[in-house]
Amino acid sequence: MTTTSPPTRLMLVTPPVADAEAMAFRLMQAQAGGDLAAVLLQLAPGDERSRIERVKRLAGPVQGANVALVVADSALVATRGGADGVHLAAGPEAIAEARSSLKGERIIGAGGLRARHDAMDVGEAGVDYVMFGEPRPDGSMPPLPAVIERAGWWAEIFETPCVAYAPDPDSVAALAETGAEFVALGAWAFEEGRDLRALVAEANAAIAACAARKAAR
Repeated sequence: MTTTSPPTRLMLVTPPVADAEAMAFRLMQAQAGGDLAAVLLQLAPGDERSRIERVKRLAGPVQGANVALVVADSALVATRGGADGVHLAAGPEAIAEARSSLKGERIIGAGGLRARHDAMDVGEAGVDYVMFGEPRPDGSMPPLPAVIERAGWWAEIFETPCVAYAPDPDSVAALAETGAEFVALGAWAFEEGRDLRALVAEANAAIAACAARKAAR
């Protein structure tokens, strides 16, 4: 990556949200910590209407702060809730279907990518970003060195942006160093007792320090 590349920015990945009011307050705290590019909203189970209403409740305050709101798993819920996009982990066929239905009007992101060829397949299907390192379906985490390697490989070769998922605050700097366009702070950032504002501020500081080191090389 050259020193003229755009700086890495933060994404937040929420835990499954049942209470939109409580999450709106938490996201307001996060926004007070500094720059955020996007929020990936995971929704707790519920009927379609209630899920759409949760998205609607959060779309205003998130987008009003110039932050993109992306909803996990359902293009229909994302669209009807007024979100900016959808995040899918079901492979290139689901990506192609969403691309056809959304007609370029929404962001489409892809996760659940186990191998390099999975990432290339969804890239060819027309995603707007790929995510590496998020929790597996069983809740386990891929090894951080593997995520660093994968994000660095993608950022060096491909134009489609990538998101590197940080498993903890200490990994933000190493993931930013890969050249990934985004570093995601996951559901762990919303754990009770965590100061989300301070966490976002510290992550942005780590990213800024990384950019300064690159510029000095």
